[in-house]
Amino acid sequence: MSPDPSRREPADWTRGGEGLAFARCRACGHVQYFRRSFCPACGGSDLAVAQASGRGRVYALTTVARAPSPELAAHAPYVVALVDAEEGFRFMAHAAERLAIGAPVRTAFRAFGTGCVPYCRPEDSE
Repeated sequence: MSPDPSRREPADWTRGGEGLAFARCRACGHVQYFRRSFCPACGGSDLAVAQASGRGRVYALTTVARAPSPELAAHAPYVVALVDAEEGFRFMAHAAERLAIGAPVRTAFRAFGTGCVPYCRPEDSE
């Protein structure tokens, strides 16, 4: 991946920041959320890394009733959503209760276990 050297790397929650970073292929325009060193659509290696707005629409929802580890049991039950970001990729995030499929959301970040995770709430909430 070759981010613009004159700019700081976008914040990315998978690397300890509070943001959603994605890559767009400069050759074909393909957008990828899980960044790789190449474009899975055309094989190109000239990728621009950008900061997502955090806005999108709920694609799917589920409630996790049983935490994946004893350390996270105190958080259960919690809602997990698949969100279609306005930039053209889909991501998974924790979500506010009572969201509906198709609802517009914005993303913030919340502590979860020993890290922080994306958390979606209704677009019109404060």
